[in-house]
Amino acid sequence: MTTVNDIVNKFEKFAPKWLAEKGDPVGLQLGDLTQTVHKMMVSLDVRPETVQEAIKNNVDFIFAHHPAMFHPIHSFDLSVPQNQMYAELIKHNISVYAAHTNLDSANGGMNDWLADKLGLQHTEPLLGPKTEKMYKLAVFVPVKAADKLRQGLITAGAGNIGNYSGCSFSIQGQGRFVPQEGAQPYLGTLGQEEKVAEEKVEVIFSAENKNQVLSAMYANHPYEKVVYDLYQIEDVGEKYGMGRIGELSDTMSVEEFVAQCKEAFQIPALRLISPDVTRKIKRVAVLGGSGSQFYTDALAKKADVYVTGDVSYHTAHDMLASGLNVIDPGHHFEWICQPELKRLFSEWAQTENWSVDVIATKINTDPFLFM
Repeated sequence: MTTVNDIVNKFEKFAPKWLAEKGDPVGLQLGDLTQTVHKMMVSLDVRPETVQEAIKNNVDFIFAHHPAMFHPIHSFDLSVPQNQMYAELIKHNISVYAAHTNLDSANGGMNDWLADKLGLQHTEPLLGPKTEKMYKLAVFVPVKAADKLRQGLITAGAGNIGNYSGCSFSIQGQGRFVPQEGAQPYLGTLGQEEKVAEEKVEVIFSAENKNQVLSAMYANHPYEKVVYDLYQIEDVGEKYGMGRIGELSDTMSVEEFVAQCKEAFQIPALRLISPDVTRKIKRVAVLGGSGSQFYTDALAKKADVYVTGDVSYHTAHDMLASGLNVIDPGHHFEWICQPELKRLFSEWAQTENWSVDVIATKINTDPFLFM
């Protein structure tokens, strides 16, 4: 039996919620984390037509990039189409989870998928970096109990550094203490100094594992009072950032790159801002969704062209004046997350032994028509 929570826990190791921009409503939007999932559907958007598709396909769980609920509901008036959609989801016991800007910043997530579609090489984040908050724990324990403690900490999520797991450091020394009245010491006699061979065990772990690691420390430590040091460390955690910038394998003109974008995103047309369509380009920045406000970051990183959606009229004038080529394929070019999410969850279903069928929506939710 696989639950929504099983799937969410796995995903949030890939794209932690703390990566989301402030105020972005990521996470469970409707439903129950304990709900059993037999079939899930991945989608860019949660719209009435995708909900009906999910109902028709007996889907238990919709995993979407764009949140179904950007704003709180103040009145559940069923004459409002959006509220009707929520009612249909509840009626058919379909849970909904949204991974928005956390998926945008995740390594191997949305913006890496976009960069891959464009054929970019040697990529790095356009914005950021955001660094995972890490802690270092140093705990003193009798030598005979050190292995049990160390294993408990590792099992709780400590000791992961890059591509290595089970990382720790130990050094042995002598501990001294005098049990006082009221104490119930693991070793020693009340009122008498006790000397014991101790081991200092050091591990690092991410902030999201802090509570479970400390709980494991107490659960696997024999002392009545545990002595430990805990402090935040810098420049150790994984680095993340939104958007990507990289290089094309070959130099081409703006006009040629426009054709490449249309093919990559399967669109018949797009909007182009360019002082010269014959200009040769090689260095490309991309940011999924609405990223026009970050065009100066693309300029600062010496991009020849910037690919993003929802560029406004006045911002386009500023972009043109700056000399930057900008391609706006529309917000919906993020649809490429659908096959990628299906692939990702299908792989996890195998490795985690989930009894879950994963499908992707077949509905085009782009509200704009090309005429």
